[in-house]
Amino acid sequence: MLAVDYNIMRGYVDGFVLAVPKKKIRAYKRLAEKAARVWRKHGALDYVEAVGNDLGSKWAGIKFPRTVKAKPSETVVFSYIVFKDRKHRDMVNAKVMKDPFMKDAQPEQMPFDMKRMVYGGFRVLVEA
Repeated sequence: MLAVDYNIMRGYVDGFVLAVPKKKIRAYKRLAEKAARVWRKHGALDYVEAVGNDLGSKWAGIKFPRTVKAKPSETVVFSYIVFKDRKHRDMVNAKVMKDPFMKDAQPEQMPFDMKRMVYGGFRVLVEA
């Protein structure tokens, strides 16, 4: 069996998938714009929020809406934040968590259901 050295590439990405009610997309966009400024202020290299546009592909396995149990009245948002490495991610996120923006954020006030959010941290394997 071939051993894979995942440390060959530098870079780290936090990824998110979440269901957002279509009627709350504008509110979500305002929140995401603020969040992008906060993460970038504290050192994130890139911050992207993308709203679903082609979610019913016939060739794919599990579709994004299913992963977050999206209802017909919801769409899916796919987001990622880029860091130098995991240590950098941990440092940036620690600063973000202390930022007034996060202290004021209440889960019940979010324009989406945080319990259905999918999240993970990933080492970059390929970058083009």
